[in-house]
Amino acid sequence: MKTKRLFSSAVLVMSAGMAVAGGLLTNTNQNAAFNRMMSREASIGIDGVYSNPAGVTFLAPGHHLSLNWQMATQTRTVRNTYPLFQNNENNKSTERRFQGDAYAPVIPSIQYAYNWDKFSFQGNFAITGGGGKCEFDNGLGSFERIVANTAMGACKLAGDIDGVTGIPMFSSDAMFGKTGAYSYDSYMRGRQYYFGLSLGMGYKVNDNLAMFAGVRGVYASCNYYGYVKNIKVGNLPLHQVLDPTKTDAADIELNCDQTGIGFTPILGIDYKTGRWNFSAKYEFKTRIRLKNESVNKTPSIGNLDSNLKNAFIANGVPEQTANAVLNAPTVVATTTALKTQFNKSLEEAIGEYTDDKKVAQDIPALLTLGVGYSPVDQVRINAGFHYFFDCQATAYNNRHKLLDRGTIEWNAGVEVDASKLLTVSCGWQNTNYGITDEYMDDKSFVTSSNSIGAGACLHVSPKVDVNIAYFTTLYGHKKTSETDAMTQQPYTADYTRTNNVFAVGVDFRF
Repeated sequence: MKTKRLFSSAVLVMSAGMAVAGGLLTNTNQNAAFNRMMSREASIGIDGVYSNPAGVTFLAPGHHLSLNWQMATQTRTVRNTYPLFQNNENNKSTERRFQGDAYAPVIPSIQYAYNWDKFSFQGNFAITGGGGKCEFDNGLGSFERIVANTAMGACKLAGDIDGVTGIPMFSSDAMFGKTGAYSYDSYMRGRQYYFGLSLGMGYKVNDNLAMFAGVRGVYASCNYYGYVKNIKVGNLPLHQVLDPTKTDAADIELNCDQTGIGFTPILGIDYKTGRWNFSAKYEFKTRIRLKNESVNKTPSIGNLDSNLKNAFIANGVPEQTANAVLNAPTVVATTTALKTQFNKSLEEAIGEYTDDKKVAQDIPALLTLGVGYSPVDQVRINAGFHYFFDCQATAYNNRHKLLDRGTIEWNAGVEVDASKLLTVSCGWQNTNYGITDEYMDDKSFVTSSNSIGAGACLHVSPKVDVNIAYFTTLYGHKKTSETDAMTQQPYTADYTRTNNVFAVGVDFRF
């Protein structure tokens, strides 16, 4: 009866990292120039409206506009082993491979700046978090483990009842059986977009120092749809012990839209001297409360005793005898435990997505530091640092407290003017999450990684540049092992991901 946890697992997977670069809830690749160099904190260009807004103040007077399009694909793979998986009538192996596929065909962004005298008026629109759809056609390992455990729990109840009556009715092969055999169908789809629009102003204090202050408005729009249905234990559909008059009585369906608004104050500073440039930016925490609009369907276990009683009577057992069996201490203990676990699991899984509920989902504060050096006019070398204050960003049910620390990123990149018409570049970024074993499961997982990118900037005319870039992320593996509290059986998991992004951008000066 723990099947209510299934949707909790899936939805958290959706919300945990559709971002294609950056922290747990932040996209840092908001311009094609990032994809081709990875380190833009100390660069002075129109893409700096996001990565180094203070540095944009040093651009030439006039209008600067950057239009960007990105396409991203991801996979998230978990390999599980669990002894009870062998009871699946459709797959007798104890090993499973679950994969979710995410595809974001259009990730747009626009950066604009108007420089006048010592001032720089700036705006940025981008997908600051999320940006695509993820589907799990066959669910997750946590899905199947819970169904497998449910089957064993149902068989235990059947054995307890039949042990009192001395008649092998519920534990017969025609009903639940004794082996814990099961089958089920499941599906999950999630879509998540965090739209960000920022406005700000930079001020050039002197030829070496510039400062920036701005604010970003964030609008979150998410949808989650999925189901777990057709659960069968042995040869008995589970709905027959919940409500035999409804074939979908044991099915679970989630359909939840979430929306929310938040605001992010931003401060920046840039200092250049000789061939060196130094920058810093701080984005404050974005407080967001997502509002639910849900049409969910959940089964009820409240009628379990009466349905079992009706099953007895339908099989010729006198009502008085049926009452005596269901009131036997061993049966009462088992049914009580099932009901308690059922209601607890229901709240854990569906409680977050109850209609009209507000859910905490803060975007962490972010500190970035950058240093750039140009040994000759044609070569620019950058290095950068990011720290995401994940532990201070409130999440539903205080999930942020399971983290060991915030996310740390290091990056470096180089670009070279190969000619007057072509600039080539490449870069690297290391992302290290503060994930603990308690946080790390298929409900919400990321693994530390290294990203590499490369590309070119084509100087089409004195007023037009075209950026073309590609980057891929090489994720590590994280392995965990635990003993299932209900069955005392070992459950292992091996987590990893893939990520590929292609980008094109056009920069205008006028």
